[in-house]
This record gives sequence, C-alpha cells and structure tokens, in this order.
Amino acid sequence: MRAAVGISESFDPVEAFSEAAEAARRGLGGASCDLALVFAGAPHLGHAKWILSAVHEALAPAHVAGCGAGGVVGAGREIEEGPGAVVWALSAPGARISTHHFQVARSERGFEVVGSADLAELGDALVLLADPYTFATEALLRALADARPGLPVVGGLTSAARAGSAVLLRDGDVLPGGAVACSISGAGLVPCVSQGAAPVGPEMTITGAEGNVITELASRPAVERIRDALAELGPREQELAAQGLMLGIVIHENQPEYERGDFLVRPIIGFDPAAGTVAIGEPVRVGQTVRLHVRDGASADEDLRQALRAQAEALGPAGAAGALLFTCNGRGSHMFDMPDHDALAVEDALGAPAAGFFCAGEMGPVGGRNFLHGFTATIGVFPAGE
Repeated sequence: MRAAVGISESFDPVEAFSEAAEAARRGLGGASCDLALVFAGAPHLGHAKWILSAVHEALAPAHVAGCGAGGVVGAGREIEEGPGAVVWALSAPGARISTHHFQVARSERGFEVVGSADLAELGDALVLLADPYTFATEALLRALADARPGLPVVGGLTSAARAGSAVLLRDGDVLPGGAVACSISGAGLVPCVSQGAAPVGPEMTITGAEGNVITELASRPAVERIRDALAELGPREQELAAQGLMLGIVIHENQPEYERGDFLVRPIIGFDPAAGTVAIGEPVRVGQTVRLHVRDGASADEDLRQALRAQAEALGPAGAAGALLFTCNGRGSHMFDMPDHDALAVEDALGAPAAGFFCAGEMGPVGGRNFLHGFTATIGVFPAGE
C-alpha cells in the first residue's frame, strides 16, 4: 500500500488542482490510484467541476471523495484561509473501496438516513465528509452503532461559510449537500483521536442525572461539588477553567485507573446555582465517572503528541503508509503559537503523507463508539504493512 499528497496555493483552480494531483501522481511512483481525496479552499469552490476534471486527468482515480473547506491540510502544512488545494492519493491493491452519498429525511422517529448504501454492508472503516447545514451527522452515527457496532468512522463537517455554500465531491459528481463517504475494507485504517484537553481535579461519580443535566455528584448538589473541585486546583488550572470548563465522561468503567483516552470530553453548557445542577453537551446517567477538563495550546499539544506516539508504537517497524487529518477550525493559529502545528505533529510522528482539512466538527471513536467532537484532531492512519 502506498499514499501520496500534493498541495498548491495557486489562485487558478485548474492550475492548483492540476499541480496538486500531479504531485500526488508522482508520489505514487507509477502505482494506480484507488482513491483520491480532494480538499478545496473557499476561493476554489465555484469551480468544482473543473477541479474534478483536473484530478481525474492527472490521476485517473478509481474513486474520488472530497469537500470544500475554510482551510486545508497537506504535506506538513496548514493553509487556514485562501486558495488552498490538496489532493491525497491512495494505492491499495486488494482493498475494497466504495463511495456513498447519504442524506437525511424527517420521520415520526426524527431524522432517518437515506443513501446509496446498506449500512450493514459497509466495509471495515468509513471516512465521512458531511455538510452541517443539510445533514444530521449524529443520526448516521446512531444508525451505524445499531447496524455496524464497532465500525470506526473518521472525518469532519465541512466548514462552509453559510447554508447553501457546501460543495461535496463524489467520483464525477458535485453535490450541494448531505454527506459523502468512503467505505474501506482490507486497508487496515486505524483511528486516532486527540480531544486536546487535560484532566484536572478529582474523579467524581454521578449520583443524580436526567438527560444531559447532572443533579448530583458524589451525593452532593453538582454545582457545590464542582465549586469545591475548582477551589482545589492550582492557579494555572483555575485560569484555564475560567476560560472554558469541560467535563470528561468515562466511556468504559471498571478499570483500575482512567487516562486521557478513557474520557469523552464535553463542554459544560450551563449552571443552575439555585437548583444545584449542571448541564453538559452529552446525555449522562447515574453511576458514570466524570472528571473536570481544561484546554489550552499546551495541553492540546501534549494530548496530540501522546496519542500519536501511542499510534506509532502500535504500528511497529513497518510504520504508516499514509494518514488523513481532520482538525477543528478552532485549532491552528487560534490555539497554537507555531504554524502548521497539527500537520507537523502528524508528519513528525508518522513520517507518512497526510492530508485533510479544518472542520466545523470532527468524527472519531472514543472507547469504541463514534462521536461528533469539537476542538479535536481526528486521524485515520493506513498501516504500511497492510
């Protein structure tokens, strides 16, 4: 298996994607292109058909998927705005790859997914690119959890500027909404999720809850327990908590101790001091273990590098053939002091051609379940040994 990536900042869309696709073709070294993923900066989105033609002419890919984005990532670089063009190519002999277009329809039970695939028949992994204005991503994740439990999903919400401005690419088609996906079998795609937050304070057990509202922690009003936990933090942790406090929920209980990857991190979205309750961005239940989390550039850097080190060690001597990176549009220069942070971290750890884009939400599994995240870097790694 072999991957390659090309990147261009040319203002002319045909020239940009011809350059990027040609660089990817050279990187494959004569191998056929089984899948091309295409990521286009906002200035190029009005020329999507031309973009597809340029990619097909240079690479003759068997399958294509892609989207428009506010910023693109490739070859150790992050182009956060402007006319970025990235083409990532995969040659995977023996792998089974299919592309799909999903949409949602309202029913009495809420949103239901309709599309070009039987969810139960999808491959070993799914790469998903979804328009947040026209597609209910969490409805698809729930449907997949029922139809294909354990199927890893990596991807992101397209960072279109406004409703109606999405561009999704599937093979030879330009689609105005919904979601496009690549189902892949026989390529060994491995997910890696960095939520970019650091746990602080003590672990606490939920002893009262309803929906996404926690009424009690450790048999005391939730607000009181969190106030006490904050008072025990050091000055730096209290400063970070004041900027935005989050709660990590343990996904798999009954372990001797819990580390970063064991928590699903969600923002605290409201306090009710009179009732003593706390609302978070995820349903909860009595008996779950939670811990406060904070986030800044330093903790996000540490979390990403720790996750990538673990991934690199798991790959062994063969290493990675390529990787896909879906990073939040709140990261980049908004979070880090150095340019190209996430792209360089992936390149340093894996040493493989990587590409992706800045997302308005990122998909990836935590504890074996797929979630829609924020401020996260989600990576799909293709092992070289497959």
